[in-house]
Amino acid sequence: MDYKSNNNVVYSCRYHVVFCPKYRRPVLVDGVDERFRQIARQVADELSFEIIEMEVMPDHVHMLLEVDPQLGIHRAVKRLKGRTSHDLREEFPWLRKRLPSLWTSSYFVSTVGGAPLAAVRRYIESQKNV
Repeated sequence: MDYKSNNNVVYSCRYHVVFCPKYRRPVLVDGVDERFRQIARQVADELSFEIIEMEVMPDHVHMLLEVDPQLGIHRAVKRLKGRTSHDLREEFPWLRKRLPSLWTSSYFVSTVGGAPLAAVRRYIESQKNV
């Protein structure tokens, strides 16, 4: 198992995260999906967490994240959803007309400690084929 560390903690905290646009509308299409990926990677770099795997579907997003426990998964997801909503709605004005806000306020998160990482990665990759 690979471990990461900062000045205070050695850790391996991996999470499977899923979140949806408001009303589960299929709006992550026509370039919005690619721009979402770019913004998400920028946020991950800024906050120093890793996006191990990411699949963007028209009506939801699956991510496998490794997050420093001092940052916390909630703060990482909140920043991801906040920045992507702000930037995407600014760059794609039709999103503002279609939705009052881009994301629902909820999300799914599960630790990946019990399942082999490769199995979770395959599951996320396979979501495109569902």
